[in-house]
Parts: sequence; C-alpha cells; structure tokens
Amino acid sequence: MIGRKCTVLGAGIGGLAVAIALARRGAQVTVLEQAAGIREVGAGLQISPNGAVVLDALGLGDELERIGRRARAVQLVDYRGAGVTRLNMDRGRGYHFVHRADLINMLAQAARALGVRMRLLQQVSTVEIGADGACLTTLQGAHHRCETLIGADGIHSVVRQAIGDGAPAPAFTGHVAWRMTVPVPEAPADEVTVHMGPGRHLVRYPLRDGHLMNIVAVEERDDWTEESWSQVDDPARLRAAFAGFCPTVRGLLDRVDRVHLWGLFRHPVADRWHKGGAVILGDAAHPTLPFLAQGANMALEDAWVLADALARHDDAPRAFAAYQAARRDRCARIVAAASRNARNYHLRFPPLRFAAHSTLRLTGRVAPGHLLSRFDWLYDHDVTARAV
Repeated sequence: MIGRKCTVLGAGIGGLAVAIALARRGAQVTVLEQAAGIREVGAGLQISPNGAVVLDALGLGDELERIGRRARAVQLVDYRGAGVTRLNMDRGRGYHFVHRADLINMLAQAARALGVRMRLLQQVSTVEIGADGACLTTLQGAHHRCETLIGADGIHSVVRQAIGDGAPAPAFTGHVAWRMTVPVPEAPADEVTVHMGPGRHLVRYPLRDGHLMNIVAVEERDDWTEESWSQVDDPARLRAAFAGFCPTVRGLLDRVDRVHLWGLFRHPVADRWHKGGAVILGDAAHPTLPFLAQGANMALEDAWVLADALARHDDAPRAFAAYQAARRDRCARIVAAASRNARNYHLRFPPLRFAAHSTLRLTGRVAPGHLLSRFDWLYDHDVTARAV
C-alpha cells in the first residue's frame, strides 16, 4: 500500500472516511468533489456502535464525543402520544446523534491533516475504466488519470454506471419523507422518539447543544415524488399530513418555516462493486432506506474494509474482490431490514396496530433486552477486528 496513488470521487462521509483510512496506511490520496466547498447542510444522523468503532480506529473517537450527543434510549410512541415501549441504547461503544455538517467537517479536517489533497469543482461526466486504472473527464473537459479509483459518488454514481452493474432500476416505495431541524427552547432528553401512526411516522432527536431538534417525517403516498434531497416543500402540507398526531408533534411542526421533501426509492444492491482499477462504496454500492439509520454507518464500515483490503493484497482487483466478498451480504441484509421497518411503523388497521403495540409493551416489560438483541448482528459488528 505504501506509495499507492488513490483517487476518491466524492467528499461525503464514505469518501472522506476512506481517504483517511488510506492515508493512514501510507497511500497518496486525492479527493475530487463537484461542489465549491466540502460542506454539508441540513439535518442530523445517527452513528451507531458499528460506525463508532470505525471512527475510533481512525483516531476520531474523542472528536465524535465532542461533536455528538450520546443517545440513551429509543422511545416508541403511538401517534396520539401513548407510550409503547422504551429501548435502552446506553450500551457498548454507544449511539451518537450528530449534525451531518459537523461530521463532514470533522472528517475533512482529519483528511487534510494527513495530507489528503482536496480538489473542488470537479464534476465528472464520464469514467473510462481499464485494467491499470481509470480516466475521468469533467464537464469542463479536464482529464484525470487514476491508478486506483474509488467511487463514493452517491446514488447516481457515474463510477457504478461505468462498472456496468446491470441491476434493475430503482423503484418508488410509496413513501415520501420530509427532513428538517427546528430550534427548541429547552434541551430534551438524549433520546430518539418514534411517533407511529396509520400510514405515517415521525422521528425526532436532539442535536448539538440540545436546542436543535432533528425531525424526519414519513408518509405513504401513491404518487411519485422526485428522488432528491433538495426539493423544497410547503410546511403547511407537512402540518396537514400530521394534523392527527399528538400536541408535541404538532407543536414542533408549527415551528417549521422551511422543509425539504424527497421520494424514497428502493435501490438494488449492486451485483458488481469493482472492475479493473475502479471500485464503489457507500450509497454508490448499496443505497438504503432511512428506517434503520444505517446509511452513514455502512459507508464508514465500507471505508475501513476497503482500505484494509488494499493494504493486505498485492494488486487492486484481488483487494476489491475481497472487499466485496466481505461486505455485500451484510449490506444486503441491512438494506432488507430497513425496508421492513417502514411497514412496522405504519400499521393502518386499528386491531392489528393495537395487537402489535400491545405485544411491544408486554415484551418491553418482561424481556426488555429482547427487542434490541434482534439487532446484535448489526450493532455489535466490528469491521476493525476482522481481516479481509
């Protein structure tokens, strides 16, 4: 690995994390980003223990504690405000609420400190992949020769297209989501609260000093909505969708003056993650729905495993094959589990909803650890302790 030249396309969470992991192993890394600056606006995210161990291994564990808030519990609540069950999250490496902008800034600073080069305004239009690397062409007509190309360029990845995945087109799930942050006068408890209602649910948790609330609200719809994070919607439509929810939810939504809406699409996990001198990670390889809060954590896991594979194998194709073999089945399982969660939150038939919530209440009382133990395979997984 010492001296290997790697080009990372995309300065999101996965791209910056893999740049750090590679640079720490002696690689010469350049990150190409289409935006004018490496920054992220908007909402929060959750770093679960499987993601936190990667940040620890990258030397950023203390910084995560500084920029994030430790989650203590998940509260599942009926849409009218009645408690269903409480899951204790204060275990292991811990769960953290982090503002996306703060996480991106932390990763970018760490990458620069390791000598990673950042090149901005590099919007790539075409990728040509060969056995000895790849050639990128930007919209401005510039060409970049890459010895090793890592596509961390998101759900519309040009690197995935160049690899020739051949997977089916994404399909609209019948769900749309609003995302927003709103100021709150008093810092709430460090908990995730999920308000579950017929055909819709809302998730909220505090960020930064606790006076900022992150909110994601999801509604079932028959009509298609654009798959974009930047579509602005009228807050009145959001408030109308959740008018039947409890006063706490309605009070929060009354504070919203700007909101983004996006359609949720189910993407197949890529069949091929690499070709010649190019490979993909994160959303480029396995976009997931937000119902397990694992998008950022999967990207962090990918970054570590890919860098480790490149350090352990003599040539890139063997390293890429080992990386895909180590990651694909786990990522497919996470994507499937996230898809199932949406159905559990949106039960419409009142007797079925009553029965399901009653079962959750009873299980929470007599076996409180059982509900979370079903996800030990997810949260207790430590990619930094495994060789590929």
